Amino acid sequence: MVISSIDLKDGKVVQLKNGKEKILERDNADELIKDFDKFGETAIIDLDAAMGNTETDAKGRVTTANTELLKSLLHKSNVRVGGGIRSAKQAKELISLGAEKVIIGSAAWATGEERAKGEILNKAFLEELAETIGKQRIIISVDAIEGIIAIKGWKETNGIPLIKAAKEAEKYCSELLFTCVEKEGCMQGTNLDYAKQLRQAVKCRVVVAGGVSTLEEIITLEKMGCDVQLGMALYTGKVSLKDAFIGCLNWEKCEKETNGLVSVIAQSPAGEVLMMGYANRDAFEKTFASGKLTFWSRSRNELWTKGETSGNFLRVIKLRADCDRDTVLATVDPVGPSCHTGSWTCFTSEADAASTMERLYGTIAERFANPRPGSYTATLDHDLVREKVEEEAEEVCEADNHDDVVWECADLMYFLNVLMYKEGVTWKEVMAELDRRHKK
Repeated sequence: MVISSIDLKDGKVVQLKNGKEKILERDNADELIKDFDKFGETAIIDLDAAMGNTETDAKGRVTTANTELLKSLLHKSNVRVGGGIRSAKQAKELISLGAEKVIIGSAAWATGEERAKGEILNKAFLEELAETIGKQRIIISVDAIEGIIAIKGWKETNGIPLIKAAKEAEKYCSELLFTCVEKEGCMQGTNLDYAKQLRQAVKCRVVVAGGVSTLEEIITLEKMGCDVQLGMALYTGKVSLKDAFIGCLNWEKCEKETNGLVSVIAQSPAGEVLMMGYANRDAFEKTFASGKLTFWSRSRNELWTKGETSGNFLRVIKLRADCDRDTVLATVDPVGPSCHTGSWTCFTSEADAASTMERLYGTIAERFANPRPGSYTATLDHDLVREKVEEEAEEVCEADNHDDVVWECADLMYFLNVLMYKEGVTWKEVMAELDRRHKK
C-alpha cells in the first residue's frame, strides 16, 4: 500500500530533487494530511532536523522551524515521523505526542571508533531505543546512493553496501525504509532491482521510496511484498491515492477465493463494528466518488450504496487494508441504523447506538446548534456549567452507595461534556493526552 509523505522544511511542505533542489512548496499541511488519511498511513519528515538546522530550547529540547507544525499533525492520521532523531528521549517524546513509529536515519549507523572496529550499527543507541519505545515502533532508513548507505541528510555515504546494512539493521526494527536517493524526486521510477534484493534479504516490512512515479510500479512493488512511500508523484498528480489503494488490493487472491470480492468491515469512529459486506473494483470507485460506503450485492448482482433506500448512509472517514490485502476496514460516520432490521449494528438488536462520550458530546453539540424549546442544555453558559461541574464533582465524592455513585457520575459526565464543548475541547484530544501520558 502507499504511505503518503509530508516533507517539512522552514515550516512548509516541500518536495526536493535528490534531497537538494526544491521543486515545490506548499503551506496546506492540515488539508494534505486530512486527504491522505482516507487512504492509509502518513510519513512526516522534518528535513531541517535531518540536515542539522536545529536549535535547543530552554528545556534542552531540539527544535526546528517545523516543530510546532509537526506536533499539530501527529494525531491527524496514522503517522510515522523521521528526520534528525538522535536520542531515545527524543523518540519517546514523539511517540508520546502521537507518532506511531519513528524513522531513524544517520543515528542508526556506527561512526568513529565503532566503524574502525568494524561495526556497522550504532548498537548502543539502537539497544537503548528498543528498550525505551520497543522494536515494533522503530523504522530504520537504509537510504542509499548507488547501493551504498547515505547519511547526514544524504550529503555523504558511509561505505556500507545496502543489503549488508539491511540485514544488520533488521535486528533492531520492525521496518526498513529504503530510499533510492539518486532517483528521489526525479519522477523516473525507482531501482526495482535494489528493492527486489532488499525484499529477499530481510523478513521485516520493507517500504520503498525515491522516484516511484506510476501506478504500475506501485502494483509491481506491492506484488513483490513492498509498500511504497510516495511524495512527488502525489503532489504533481501523476499518481492517484484512490487508484493506488484499489490497485494494491489482492485481487488475484480474491478471484480464487471470493469470486473477485474484497471483504469490507464497517466500524464507527468509536470502533463499534456495524456491518460487513463485499466490494469489487467498481464498488470502491463509487465509494471514493460519493463518500458513501458502497458494496456489491451478491443477491441482486449489482452495486449497492448502503442507505440508498433507507437514507441510512455510511459516510466514509477512512479505509485501511489488512496485511493480506483481501479485507478492508472502513471507518464510517453512520446516518441512522446500519442493519436492515432497524438495529444500530448487524450484531445486536439495539435500535440505537450505544452510549459513549462521543455520542453524548455530539448530542450536546446539536442542542447548542439547534436549541429546542425548553432545552436545559442550551441555557448553560460558561459560568453556570463550571458551577455545575464543581457541584456534581462534590456530590460524586459524597455518594455513599453504588447506585448513587453511578447516578452522580452520570450527572458529572454530562456537565463535563458541556464544559468541553464550550471550550472547544474534543474527546479525541482528551484521549490523545491520556495516551501521551501512558507512553511518556
